[in-house]
Amino acid sequence: MRRKINVQLISISIIAIISTMLVMLFVFYDLFQTQVQDDLSANAIVLKNTGIFHSGNEKAIHMDYRELRVTWISSDGTVLYDNDADVGTMDNHMSRPEVKNAFKRGDGSAVRQSATMGTNTFYYAIKLNDGSVLRVAREASNIWTVGGKIFPIIAATILVMMILCIILAHFMTKNLVKPIEQMAVDINDFSITPAYKELAPFAATIRAQHADILKSARMRQDFTANVSHELKTPLTAISGYAELMENGMVPPEEIGSFAQKIEKNARRLLSLINDIIRLSELDSSNTQLLVEKFDLFEEAQICVENMQIYAEKNDVTITYEGGHQEITANREMINELINNLCANAIRYNKKNGSVKVRVDSSQGHPYISVADTGIGISKEHQKRVFERFYRVDKSRSKQTGGTGLGLAIVKHIVALHDAQLNLESEIGKGTTITVTF
Repeated sequence: MRRKINVQLISISIIAIISTMLVMLFVFYDLFQTQVQDDLSANAIVLKNTGIFHSGNEKAIHMDYRELRVTWISSDGTVLYDNDADVGTMDNHMSRPEVKNAFKRGDGSAVRQSATMGTNTFYYAIKLNDGSVLRVAREASNIWTVGGKIFPIIAATILVMMILCIILAHFMTKNLVKPIEQMAVDINDFSITPAYKELAPFAATIRAQHADILKSARMRQDFTANVSHELKTPLTAISGYAELMENGMVPPEEIGSFAQKIEKNARRLLSLINDIIRLSELDSSNTQLLVEKFDLFEEAQICVENMQIYAEKNDVTITYEGGHQEITANREMINELINNLCANAIRYNKKNGSVKVRVDSSQGHPYISVADTGIGISKEHQKRVFERFYRVDKSRSKQTGGTGLGLAIVKHIVALHDAQLNLESEIGKGTTITVTF
């Protein structure tokens, strides 16, 4: 970036210098031409006022001007006198533009170029009182000859200015880029305002993205650590029980109990692996949401009926109520969402507690709510219960076989359906989770 800005500044400077030099050359040459014409006009008027140019005085006129050519022309275009050529060999001048204009308007001027000599000849003609015309002329270098003569000076000037521009461009680039480089250093400090106000939106976006990246990195790191820990716990238990049985250290009457413990930890391990795979699938940007219209109430009814055995095992009563509500969603995901909410409500409930699943609508939007009479969630935990592996009561979760991923899966399914998730809870009284479509 620094090099690119440097090159662009130098390029702009070189173009500006060369353009300025060319413009100045043309402007100065135009001023030079104007000055030559003014001088010729002044000389013509002076010569006219001398009174020597009148009929019969042709032989008496003698002028020795090296840089000024004087020509006297009669009213029929015949050359009466010329200080630089023999009038006998000169053709009629009536057709010359400056002479023609002088006869018509009183004066005339013209410039004729000589490409071979690299010069311009400037003419000025003025009409005399007797009807004849006096013309003065002067040669001067054309613009390309002038340019060629002063080219070394122009080249040296351009070279010096280019060196100065390169030095200035280097310092300007350094000063321009420095605040941007400093912004990269201070990317984590939101209190520092960028030196350029135009960079403020860009800085805010970059800082927000940087914060998201750091947050995602921390989440991945925490997730990896949690997965390792969660997988390690049942594997260690299975390995320990199996080793005791293998070495004959388990009494015959307890082998069945040990086998049950191994099976329980294996189920927990399988459940954990399935939830991790499912969460990864939901996290994937390639997840295709195949939707259809179906009755939310019917899905809730099926889930509640399937949960009856699990609820009875935990001494919890589960019921459903409400009415038929049609939604457009992925049936499999909604079924998974309801199952996870009900399983969570049963798992963290009290003995002889209850779970109530309700399907209804609010302001034209269908919703499903799962309310339990369980242990409840304190205010400080409510914002985090949908995080992966986050548990309010870790010991209870392990006892009941929870993986800590159920509500995280619920959150992802809700997000994929652009639905709204709401949690209300009070310690000792229970929790209600509502999903509105």
